[in-house]
This record gives sequence, structure tokens and C-alpha cells, in this order.
Amino acid sequence: MAQPTGPIESWVERQISAAIERGEFDDLPGEGKPIPGIDDPPDPLWWIKRKMKREGLSVVPPSLALRKEVEDALEKAEAAHREQEIWDLLEPINKKIRAAIRVAPVGPPLNLMPIDIDRVVRRWNERRAR
Repeated sequence: MAQPTGPIESWVERQISAAIERGEFDDLPGEGKPIPGIDDPPDPLWWIKRKMKREGLSVVPPSLALRKEVEDALEKAEAAHREQEIWDLLEPINKKIRAAIRVAPVGPPLNLMPIDIDRVVRRWNERRAR
């Protein structure tokens, strides 16, 4: 164990000095590199953001999530086997759109109107007739 260098050296400092002498800090990941984020402004949610990144999670604003849901539902409607499937897919989406229009969701503007299901069904029938 390393000898204290003076009366001010604390027990912790002595432990660190001893570990350095034993080489316990050699070859650590990131050695010689700047500490990531050291110059970033303080962020009280840093640990949440880091955890979400590490876990591969993301938070999508409700308006964007609804837009994606509409897009996915329209794709499924194109592949439907019966007209009723189209109605079953799109009517619940229209209810969500109407609700979101009444109470604006958090995030970017919704920019959606209820889907004209009759029009989707007409186009679906036209594609099937070809």
C-alpha cells in the first residue's frame, strides 16, 4: 500500500493511489478520451435519456403515433380480402382522428381528417376489378 504523502491525504486518496500503483486503472475503456457529454449543458433528465437510448426506447408524440397508425391501417386496407375488413380497420382509426381533432394531441400538429372509407372501398374495388 502506498505511503501517505502528507497529513491532508484522506483514506480515499490513499486507496486510489494504491490502486493506481497496482495498475487497477490501466487499460480502462475510454482511457485517454474525453468524457462523453462533459461539455453538454446540464440536463436534469440525462439519466432517463441515457437509459432510453441504452434500452432502444423512444417516445413518439401522440400526433405522430396516430399518423403512423393511419398509414399502417391504410396499407392493411389495401391488402384486405373483403370490404368489411376495410371498414373494421378504418372506422376505429376515424374515431381516434375525430377525438384528436376535438382535443389537440401533444406534439406536432395532427394534420389529419377522418378517412373517407367509401372512397378507400371504391379504390379497393377498382384494383380488384383489373
